[in-house]
Amino acid sequence: MARIKLFIPLFIFLVLAVLLYWGLGRDPSAMPSALVGKSVPAFKLPALADETSMLDASLFQGQVSLLNVWATWCPSCRVEHPFLMELAKQGVPIIGLDYKDERDKALAWLADYGDPYKQVIFDPQGTLGLDLGVFGAPETYLVDAEGRIHFKRVGVVDARVWEQDFAPRYQALLDGETPVADPNDR
Repeated sequence: MARIKLFIPLFIFLVLAVLLYWGLGRDPSAMPSALVGKSVPAFKLPALADETSMLDASLFQGQVSLLNVWATWCPSCRVEHPFLMELAKQGVPIIGLDYKDERDKALAWLADYGDPYKQVIFDPQGTLGLDLGVFGAPETYLVDAEGRIHFKRVGVVDARVWEQDFAPRYQALLDGETPVADPNDR
């Protein structure tokens, strides 16, 4: 019995090594979301530009769009922002979610770097972010014309990510088709 106890640390090490190997083989930006296939959660939050104007999930009705979670404190958001400006110029509707941020800093950011958003939801407490299951910024969701989430990306969206992960799904939704599901989407 004493000899078996000697192998317990080895067994624990092997189990941890297998779990680590499995985890390293996964794409950390392909975070599954419990909301894929479900509607954007109900919310009522102020617009960034006008705190008296309240916004809700009806923002996502009628057109395929992106929901981009960003903040001025997020260095990756600064990297992503120029590509979002390009998408907006191409006519891709983007709704921003200014997450756990300060209004004045966010307004200055958009004035300095440009505003790719059709509308920006101001979420200083992170309530909508919590309902969405936000891990941090940036995160981007693909939302259909009925307000259902079809895809979630954690991390920077750039040209490569757009072409590989978003463009085919976005086009399928524009064409009235259901995008092909990725096993990591759920």
